[in-house]
Amino acid sequence: MNVTVPIPDALAARLGAEADLPRRILEALVLEEYRAGRLSNPDLCASLGLTRYEMDGFLKAHGVYKEFTLDDIQEQVSAMERLGF
Repeated sequence: MNVTVPIPDALAARLGAEADLPRRILEALVLEEYRAGRLSNPDLCASLGLTRYEMDGFLKAHGVYKEFTLDDIQEQVSAMERLGF
């Protein structure tokens, strides 16, 4: 889907005619929706065409870190134990 968004002239002048502006806008939207809990990790990857590894770097670069609960950690420990670690 393509969406046209009017940008005030003053803001457009500050942003310049950057070729990557549509990508930056998409990233900002997806990042905000992820932070708000409306997108999952797979949604974020699919929306931006990222691998799981790239997604981790993208989130880290934008200061977004997943909050782990004690249950999450226990689940990971159990999974590692099943794999022999």
